[in-house]
Amino acid sequence: MKELGAYLKEVRKSHGVSLEEASEDLKFSILELENMESGNIKAFKDVYHLRHMLQEYAKYLGLNKEDVTEEFNDFLFEHTSKISLEDIVEARRLKEEDDKKVVSPYTTVHKRKINFAPFILGTMIAIFVLLLVVIIIKEVNKEPVRTSELKGSVSSEYTY
Repeated sequence: MKELGAYLKEVRKSHGVSLEEASEDLKFSILELENMESGNIKAFKDVYHLRHMLQEYAKYLGLNKEDVTEEFNDFLFEHTSKISLEDIVEARRLKEEDDKKVVSPYTTVHKRKINFAPFILGTMIAIFVLLLVVIIIKEVNKEPVRTSELKGSVSSEYTY
């Protein structure tokens, strides 16, 4: 990244552009531009934001932004592919230590667990009771079968 930053600085100076002028035109802070030109990647929180800033800076300086992006991506790949196993283990250990820190029960935000079992059981009971009430109401309002009108009638067959 230092080589890329030095190249950007050289191109900026060859165009006769000061850091203040570039900062004003790009709406970047002077500190951000200085960190880009010095190759200080740790000054940026997000590498994607840094990549975008490098593309804008390259475009501003009249450079091919794809070439600058490719150079930056090569740097990232080289930098991230050389992380040692010890560094990864140490980072994991530090994270586990952070997880084990003692916290106050008064300031800890507890996630509320929702138990759906009583809701489901209550809904099933309500449906059962409602069905039972409907069946009882139908039975109570049911008209008796009229068989008394049919007792005295004689059935006759039709003949042709």
